[in-house]
Amino acid sequence: MASSEKKHTPLLHIVKRDPGTLTWGYKLLVRGIAILAALVVCGVLITLLTGENPVVVYGSMISGVFGTSRRVWNMLQGVAILLCVSLAVTPAFKMKFWNIGAEGQVLISGLACVAAMMFLGDVLPLGLLIVVMVAASVLAGMIWAVLPAIFKAYWNTNETLFTLMMNYVATQLVAYFLKVFVKNGSGVLTPMPEFGLPVIGGQAYLLNVLIVLVLTILVYVYLKFSKQGYEITIVGESENTARYIGINVKKVVIRTMLISGAVCGLAGLLLVGGTNHTISTTTVGGRGFTAIMVSWLGKFDPLYMVLTSFLIIFLEMGSQQVSTDFRISSSISSIVTGIILLFIIGCEFFLQYRVVFRKNRKENV
Repeated sequence: MASSEKKHTPLLHIVKRDPGTLTWGYKLLVRGIAILAALVVCGVLITLLTGENPVVVYGSMISGVFGTSRRVWNMLQGVAILLCVSLAVTPAFKMKFWNIGAEGQVLISGLACVAAMMFLGDVLPLGLLIVVMVAASVLAGMIWAVLPAIFKAYWNTNETLFTLMMNYVATQLVAYFLKVFVKNGSGVLTPMPEFGLPVIGGQAYLLNVLIVLVLTILVYVYLKFSKQGYEITIVGESENTARYIGINVKKVVIRTMLISGAVCGLAGLLLVGGTNHTISTTTVGGRGFTAIMVSWLGKFDPLYMVLTSFLIIFLEMGSQQVSTDFRISSSISSIVTGIILLFIIGCEFFLQYRVVFRKNRKENV
């Protein structure tokens, strides 16, 4: 005897999108809606907590970044340094080598740079000194990055823990050598601008910006169009597939981390030789960890990472200006920054998946 019953299906289910169906316009729309929604939520929160007009607060953020030419150059410098560190970690991340040690790699490179400035500044002509500073910084970064790569390639150690622990080693090495370099015991090394990178165009940070701009293009071309970039992608997708088609995985891992370390070395050079002209344990200032978020939000694409680096620096500088203008706790501005970033990260769900609702229908069984 035939019977009829209604099949119950979930009200909705989540389906993974085909990446090939996502248009550039759709991605831009989703991210734009996320930022707009974040601004609305933050506006309501600001009004409830401070009683300030959120439009005025957002105006203060914009002024804190673009209000004067000095602020604009500080913003460009911040974007350049953060982007440089982000470019360093991107090849490794694309290979699924989770390099959490950029903080230490940049710091140890800065230490090598400041040592060259201290001991060779009065000995070598400036042109030759800069060559030595570049070589020392890049070599130090490469050494600090390749150590965990070798252990990963040959003994399959956990690269996340290895690189993370090396951050602490680098910090303590800087603290130790500051005690050696600074005889008065203060631990504060006097800046040495006379031995720094040259100033061009009358702007202290222009050289840094130009170097990172060229580096961004080079890394983009390397990852997108070179054979080594192709090998990095294949190793990241599947090591077994890479071995099957004849790729030497160990060689790729070590080579990629050498490149990452070299770029970290350039970041250390720009921070010490081109910006601070000295070093401390806080010189990198957490950029090595922030760079992870920049790289991930930029989908490991150097061109998108320019935008994500700008977003991070804009929020940092804007939040500082809001705290100053309205004399409110910096924690509120940090909350605003966190909410905006949370919405931006959350919108990636709608780029990766789509929600399908149940259709009302009856089936005869």
